[in-house]
Amino acid sequence: MIFIPCKDGISHNEIEDAKPEHIAAGCNVLLHAMLERAGT
Repeated sequence: MIFIPCKDGISHNEIEDAKPEHIAAGCNVLLHAMLERAGT
């Protein structure tokens, strides 16, 4: 699991709100983990 900050700590809820830069950072963590696993 990759966790990113959400407004008021609310997640898995329809009122969840995260800043675009936090979402992008989480995506980059996933991307780099996948690339490392793939050996590239």
